[in-house]
Amino acid sequence: RQGRLLQTSASVNLHTSASNRSSSDREYLHITRIPTYHFQASLPKLPVPKLEKTCERYLAAQLPLLSQQEHKQLQAVVADFQNGKGAELHKQLVATDKANKHTNYVSDLWFDMYLKDRRPVVLTHNPFMCFTDDPRPAYRSQLIRAANMLISSTRFMKTLRDQKLEPEIFHLNPSKSNTSTFQTVTSLLPPSLSWYGAYLFKAFPLDMSQYHRLFNSCRIPRPEKDELYTNKSAKHILVLRKGNMYVFDMLDRDGNIIPETEVLAHLSYILNDDTPPPEFPISTLTSEFRDVWTRARLQLINADSRNENKLRLIESAMFALCLDDEQPSDPNAISRCFLYGDGINRWYDKSFQLILTKEGTSAVHFEHSWGDGVAVLRYFREVFADSVKNSWVHPDTRPSRNANSDQRVHRLQFKLDPLLKETIKKAKQRFDEVTSTLDVHHLQYTKMTKTDVKRSRLSPDSVMQLAIQLAHYQIYGKNVGTYESCSTSAFKHGRTETVRSCTTATKAMCEKLYGKGGRQSSNAELMEGLRTCSEVHSRLTKEAAMGQGFDRHLFCLKHLAEKQGLTLPMFTNPAYLYLNHIILSTSTLSDPAVQIGGFAPVTPDGFGIGYAIEDKNIGFNVTTYPACDVREFISSCETSLNDIHSIIRGVQMAEKS
Repeated sequence: RQGRLLQTSASVNLHTSASNRSSSDREYLHITRIPTYHFQASLPKLPVPKLEKTCERYLAAQLPLLSQQEHKQLQAVVADFQNGKGAELHKQLVATDKANKHTNYVSDLWFDMYLKDRRPVVLTHNPFMCFTDDPRPAYRSQLIRAANMLISSTRFMKTLRDQKLEPEIFHLNPSKSNTSTFQTVTSLLPPSLSWYGAYLFKAFPLDMSQYHRLFNSCRIPRPEKDELYTNKSAKHILVLRKGNMYVFDMLDRDGNIIPETEVLAHLSYILNDDTPPPEFPISTLTSEFRDVWTRARLQLINADSRNENKLRLIESAMFALCLDDEQPSDPNAISRCFLYGDGINRWYDKSFQLILTKEGTSAVHFEHSWGDGVAVLRYFREVFADSVKNSWVHPDTRPSRNANSDQRVHRLQFKLDPLLKETIKKAKQRFDEVTSTLDVHHLQYTKMTKTDVKRSRLSPDSVMQLAIQLAHYQIYGKNVGTYESCSTSAFKHGRTETVRSCTTATKAMCEKLYGKGGRQSSNAELMEGLRTCSEVHSRLTKEAAMGQGFDRHLFCLKHLAEKQGLTLPMFTNPAYLYLNHIILSTSTLSDPAVQIGGFAPVTPDGFGIGYAIEDKNIGFNVTTYPACDVREFISSCETSLNDIHSIIRGVQMAEKS
């Protein structure tokens, strides 16, 4: 395959004969000694930051974006807020947080932000992650890989449902804490104390509340605010091919996974079905504005009494398995396929979709309201490893002759009225128009690696974020609102906090390298600048992970003000609006199981930047709309990396001499 964003390798064991495996081996990925949700009840609450610290951090984030005069004016606005209405709102927020001991002060509002958004989920919110190829060429066919990934996914689902999945834990020193003693001690502690026991081992259990909506879940369009629907008892999978939708059970009446030969038979049956694509595919409606889809869904239910039951089959399915007929030939085409596809062979509202191209390239595309990728990434890693190391279907596996696929696989057909047909037609036209405006480009950079960066005592993530700042500055000569997502899963119901990675340190480096006077500083001086950027970025990241950013706090205070009908200069002044007009939306996608990943920009004049820094190379995957030139930005990223590499190498050579 051409142009992999990440060159990764997997350690793969030879497959084991199915006859040598026990029943539990087949049903579960593993069986944990510590129940999956054992730590959930004792997780610490996300702290509400002190108002003065939030204001201080907010002003610091504004420094690289404003002139001295503008910043001075902003200081007065912030002081009025901190000493006036802001203090009252903060007091109310703290009181509400104390009253709601079961959750944190951000969670409900964050769900509302997504579910009340009336824009389409595709491109607006939904990201994708593409799996690394199976290292065994014979296992890469669409049928074999789909069967193995479907079985591994079902094994993961059962392991999670039966609370046999190992809890998500961050081990500060795995050799000392990820031990049998740790598992024994913490499993014996009551759930109300278990987190504290783990803490004594310097191990930090992470929030797993998002896992409840990983499987059998769907976003359902509703007036004003959508619904998150989950049916944990459902045992069927939804398969899409050519816009046709099929369902079949992955669990038998006893709750066991059906034989792999039956899985193979059912998927073969679907792939061999010569039913033409539907003229009016209802799946396209999931790409629409939410109010349009809300009305269409009600109309669909009213058009025929059987339509509602079929919708429920879609919404309650384990997940959507999308078998595409296309095979993208390069990373840019792969990104287009997995980020939005054709608008027909997808159900964008499902919690996640597992997509496979004709030649077996596979990816996960997920809906964002229910979670931030914490559960998805765990699923992604586990399923990749299991489908490769414990394959149940092999090139010589034959489909069962007794699977009765013609009876057990059901194709869902909907009755449509003329108005619905017209709505679907318009939805497809709108989808094609919008997606045609998105540009995608990638960069694979091999001159510098994570090892090189670490050897220079720099944070790899800070180097990537600096490269992004430098790239933008080269083109536009200014600093802009930048967003890097940071998980707060160390806390109960933690979602994300923002790292504001445009800092005074990165601004100084931009000016030293690409200022009007040109590069004047020595490599040694520039290396000091790199180290300052690294230190500042690491501090901001740590603060964000510990719930000590400022964005979520201000988000909640702004919501309280709006709820009370207050119009406050703190939230209406140009500086606040400029900071929150996100031009550079960024997220790291570094993981051995991830080949490439990405998302759309959050503003028409912005960039969606997925990036990774690995032991063998560096990768960027960037999306833009017509207001920006993605190829120019990618070229500037390469120049930035060349200059950073030149500084690091120059200092290393000077030290050797």
